Amino acid sequence: MKSAETELTVPFHDVDALGVVWHGRYVKYLEIVRCQLLESFQYGYEDMLASGYAWPVVDLRIQYAKPLRYGQRIRLKATLAEWEYRLKIKYLITDAASGLRLSKGYTVQAAVDLNTEQMCYETPPVLWQKLGLARP
Repeated sequence: MKSAETELTVPFHDVDALGVVWHGRYVKYLEIVRCQLLESFQYGYEDMLASGYAWPVVDLRIQYAKPLRYGQRIRLKATLAEWEYRLKIKYLITDAASGLRLSKGYTVQAAVDLNTEQMCYETPPVLWQKLGLARP
């Protein structure tokens, strides 16, 4: 399975008056590590557009186990879980120092043909090529 990891320090502008990360900011953190994952197999957003497909997020789930706090160093991990018919990426956010799980989740993205603006019901050949896999 392909995966990517990165670390960041929670910035002040992401927290509320209690110093806790606002729940909506988690989506930004997932996007940061998702971009790294996609770029690891040369299929980042610019590559997607050049290939004639967009991959909008059609489903998103986040489970909050412990709060993220201002100044905390966190590790973000994204793992490609499914690539037939859709892209499903699983996420894990942990405390960088202790390894304690803080949050987990997933996103589902569906391919859309940019010429027809229609959702694809099978994985476009370009994704199989980028993953280095034979199409079933």
